[in-house]
Amino acid sequence: MQSVFHTISDKLVQDGYIILEDILDKTLTQALYKRIQSLKSTDLSEASIGRGSQHHNNSNIRSDKTIWLDGDEENEKAYLLWMDNLKQELNQALYLGLHDYETHFAHFAQGTFYQKHFDVLHGNNKRLLTTVFYLTKDWKDGDGGELLIYNKDGNRIIQTVAPKMGTMVIFLSDKFPHEVLASKKDRYSIAGWFRGRS
Repeated sequence: MQSVFHTISDKLVQDGYIILEDILDKTLTQALYKRIQSLKSTDLSEASIGRGSQHHNNSNIRSDKTIWLDGDEENEKAYLLWMDNLKQELNQALYLGLHDYETHFAHFAQGTFYQKHFDVLHGNNKRLLTTVFYLTKDWKDGDGGELLIYNKDGNRIIQTVAPKMGTMVIFLSDKFPHEVLASKKDRYSIAGWFRGRS
């Protein structure tokens, strides 16, 4: 695990992002997939954008549904522990000042999407590092739902990430605007953000 964390550290310094395949134990990956599959549609909420008085739903910008991980379930706890170990390694190696981690399951049903955006909210720069772990079973070309990562100016795509089961992408939250293309099948993921102190 330490060698994986070192690879992540090196790539964040070099490129500001990294894409990893089959990064977690396959048993845990399958268990997390079953976990989100077991949730009822009423358990998830329409995803929102903005913060404070600007916090609202806008399905023209974002149309997925989410539910926050609370860590009460065994496999959620294992996922959060992996992320906590990553946080400690990155703080030691890169002095990023990562303090806490917030994360949710996300379900993009057929036809849903998320337009280009930064993860750093206007007036709040606490989000430092973004993680997305994909749980889309049997994804293939043509299924849609790819993550497009742009250069900082947002005028050039630098990576297209397929939402395949077991793939994880990690990137600096304030450096890369990104979007989720419309999905043509159920697309599942766990999106999270390491945050700094207030």
